[in-house]
Amino acid sequence: MGIQQAQRDAATTHLSRVLDFIRWGASRFNEAGVVFGHGSDNALDEAAHLVLHSLRLDHAMPDIYLQAVLTPDERTAAVDIIDRRIDTRLPAPYLTGKAWFAGLEFFVDDRVIVPRSPIAELIEAEFQPWLGHREPLEILDLCTGSGAIAIACALTFPDARVVGTDASDAALEVAAINADKHDIGPQVEWIKADLFDGVARQEFDLIVTNPPYVTRDEWEGLAPEYLHEPGFAFHGETDDLSLVSRILLQAADYLAEDGLLVLEVGYSAFLLEAQYPDLPITWVDLERGGLGVGVIEAEELAAWVETQPPQS
Repeated sequence: MGIQQAQRDAATTHLSRVLDFIRWGASRFNEAGVVFGHGSDNALDEAAHLVLHSLRLDHAMPDIYLQAVLTPDERTAAVDIIDRRIDTRLPAPYLTGKAWFAGLEFFVDDRVIVPRSPIAELIEAEFQPWLGHREPLEILDLCTGSGAIAIACALTFPDARVVGTDASDAALEVAAINADKHDIGPQVEWIKADLFDGVARQEFDLIVTNPPYVTRDEWEGLAPEYLHEPGFAFHGETDDLSLVSRILLQAADYLAEDGLLVLEVGYSAFLLEAQYPDLPITWVDLERGGLGVGVIEAEELAAWVETQPPQS
């Protein structure tokens, strides 16, 4: 009998409560060296997410139900999903089809990266203090992926028209599923576009973008969990910040005079500053952690673009 089968048999025989299987799962994750970062940052939270999903229980249920005793079939289901997480190294949201962003639940699968952008914090704060008295009525979410940012913006600003774009047909299919899930209706328009190529020239009060900014070499060095996500959404088939540069050089043409650009580049913020030391970007101090989210006023961005050499 293999070690894993022995562990399974011991768990289904000797463990009984929901809490027991969460603790057991966390121990197994730590032993296996599982990597987190797709909605949870520790073994206990990851195990809780998966065990409760296997039992079709809501995360918000009273803690007393964690003491509930499982049936034999339920014990097997809890062990199975823990084993799948270890054996496949799939991110937990790909196993459950569920991810949370800005307090909202979204459907995800391997057609899109798991939504986890710190831009969620800005959306929940209605982009204050950066927007000030301005109310965004035209919003663009560039590189929308699962549609999480676009949909969260639409629900935060119900009077706004939102456009979500992506170069991937598969990603836009997932975004449409999530639009239906949240009953967004015509408030959000989905467009296939390569950054701004494919977007009709218009003025947006707010452009939000979490574009590919990780080089292929960096992506290939990530933990297995991240390699299950579509690589194109990480690196965009480039080895530099060329996609980010395209956004910076073109965004002013799509912003209203008092518009605002919100851009996420993660740890590549240091590379961006080195490449464009005079870029008028303000990096946001994120209360919940993370870095590389910056804001730029349209007027300042347009003035900066004027100083840049012509693009070939």
